[in-house]
Amino acid sequence: MTTYDLALIGFGGVNRSLAELIAARGEALRAELGFGLRVVAITDLRLGSLMDADGIDLSMALALGGDGGGETFARHGGSAAPDNEAVIRNCTADIICEATFTNPDDGEPAVSHVRWALESGKSVCTTNKGPVALRGRELAALAEQQGVRFEFEGAVMSGTPVIRLAKQMFSGLKINGFEGIMNGTSNYVLGRMEAGLDLGEAVREAQELGYAEANPAADLEGFDVQLKVLILANELLGGNLQLKDIRREGISAVTPEDIRAAASAGQRWKLVGSARRTPDGGIAAGVAPRAVDLEHSLAGISGATNAVSFETDLLGPVTVSGPGAGRIETAYALLSDIIAIHQASEISGAAGSPAAAGSLEAATEDGGLARV
Repeated sequence: MTTYDLALIGFGGVNRSLAELIAARGEALRAELGFGLRVVAITDLRLGSLMDADGIDLSMALALGGDGGGETFARHGGSAAPDNEAVIRNCTADIICEATFTNPDDGEPAVSHVRWALESGKSVCTTNKGPVALRGRELAALAEQQGVRFEFEGAVMSGTPVIRLAKQMFSGLKINGFEGIMNGTSNYVLGRMEAGLDLGEAVREAQELGYAEANPAADLEGFDVQLKVLILANELLGGNLQLKDIRREGISAVTPEDIRAAASAGQRWKLVGSARRTPDGGIAAGVAPRAVDLEHSLAGISGATNAVSFETDLLGPVTVSGPGAGRIETAYALLSDIIAIHQASEISGAAGSPAAAGSLEAATEDGGLARV
């Protein structure tokens, strides 16, 4: 039975949860999925790096970093430095699981992590929006050139498989556009403002609950949703948009008076990311706060839950909702990407041809989708 060797780049909440899942349910997953998983490399800013071609002791790795004692992988045969490039290029992993941080301006360091992996002939699954939104076509082409996969289901709605679901379940349908709630922090804040808090109070409460960062601008000003709209527009509508093509407006200008006025009119404020095909063959996309009617499919989405409503030619609107955040949920997205890599490998092996790059698509002349 096949066993996939994994390198976990970044050992924060998401990859740590994936390691916990493998440690606790490895044999059950092997029996259920038809392949095994083994972690052969880990890198982390605090813990350093460790490689072991025979498999890392996950109980040891998971015990590090939780008590603030400062112990690193150096005491276990590794290094106190992350050494990300050296580990990615030289480890024996088949798949790189990339879950570090991303600068929204250039996608680094995650873009480099993905590129190093693909150049080394390793498949990649990542939860990072930056590499997909800002360098997606380039990285997909590199993956195809190298005969490996580039998967990124967790980049938009955490563990809710919105990209894969739309591609696999909407076969035969043309997606003309979408609109959605794709940021749990802003959604929570607007909900608390509806309950009577002002913006500052709602943000502080979100920070206390761990929903919002110390600097919540990425969530409140729409930067996070802007990247997600870019990914979905290019992936599902066959666009070739850049970040500057996505109009952006956050919720900081929404006042308690706006909230009350909307409630009186039978409406509710939401931060909505959207994109749709235009008559001239282009795509209009953006993110902005909007007061939606209570009957709208997005009106009832509350808290950290996300949802995307697709406008299809044959079924009309189809809405998908589910968790938009959470370390366990996002770790599941990585697992779903690994499953997709395995399935592609089996298909490729049966067909006698190399695996194609994972997910990025291009528009055909009739508005459908075709593999790049």
